[in-house]
Amino acid sequence: MMAALHMPQITDPKGFGKVAVLMGGRSAEREISLESGAAVLAALQSKGVDVHGVDVSDNILMDLDADDFDRAFIILHGRGGEDGVMQGALETIGMPYTGSGVLGSALGMDKLRCKQLWQGAGMPTPAYQVVTEASKVDQVIDELGLPLIVKPSREGSSIGMTKVNDPSQLVHAIREAAAKDDSVIVERWISGAEYTVAVLGNEALPTIRLETPRDFYDFEAKYEANDTSYHCPCGLEPQQELELQRLAIAAFDLVGAGGWGRVDFMADEAGSPYLLEVNTVPGMTDHSLVPMAARAAGLSFEELVWRILETSLSDTSLGERTLGGQDR
Repeated sequence: MMAALHMPQITDPKGFGKVAVLMGGRSAEREISLESGAAVLAALQSKGVDVHGVDVSDNILMDLDADDFDRAFIILHGRGGEDGVMQGALETIGMPYTGSGVLGSALGMDKLRCKQLWQGAGMPTPAYQVVTEASKVDQVIDELGLPLIVKPSREGSSIGMTKVNDPSQLVHAIREAAAKDDSVIVERWISGAEYTVAVLGNEALPTIRLETPRDFYDFEAKYEANDTSYHCPCGLEPQQELELQRLAIAAFDLVGAGGWGRVDFMADEAGSPYLLEVNTVPGMTDHSLVPMAARAAGLSFEELVWRILETSLSDTSLGERTLGGQDR
């Protein structure tokens, strides 16, 4: 279900020049980034692109300059790669790169700022509080109820997240999240289906519904478990899916994201969606969601990676988005 016929900007792989696939780094998601990077590297090599894997170190700018790269495919997950730091560094040397710019990357990585922006724009997101280890848990529970989900504001892959079903668990959950980030949020738990919408250029890809027997779609469910189910078609009526895609695009645009990414939702028991987060450099492993959505839209993994690389050619965050074959 592609939204519109995409005309490639580049038809000859030589048009990309020499490409660095930036992966690894030092974030908590290093190993997943290396897996994603290996898959991206192989896909671009199969398409004839002059592409090279680069495990990012403190000397990355000197390394890129010394090897005379023309552009970068950023597949760094988490801090240092998905939060605007790498994007800003590449801009200082004038190197084009894939995906969101500095602002969209920084905001997308920060769950708290995303929620504040969405709330300000009247978009639905779960009720929450910012907490510390000194917070009075009884007051948090009185306001938000149980269950709750505790999250570090600036981590990905569900790292440091805990579902809290009992008041006695909350202090420990806050401590676990605070070990990952000095900004911690506690959200009201939304009981219902979980959905994700991938964005590619000016298009929203088919929606995926996720199911896991675990408490929530945590790190193990994302990358290790074999009992996580992915439903595409997602089971929504066409108009419901279109509205979810519209909300995803609006949320993506509001944080300044562009190029490609993913927006995650929970629906309540009545089916009303709530925005959870934006991922500006989603995973590209064999368990990853953006490749699944692309396959449902008729794009092979190699075509998907080519199109993501094309986002380094221009500001793909601008212009009209399209959904399900219709202009927004």
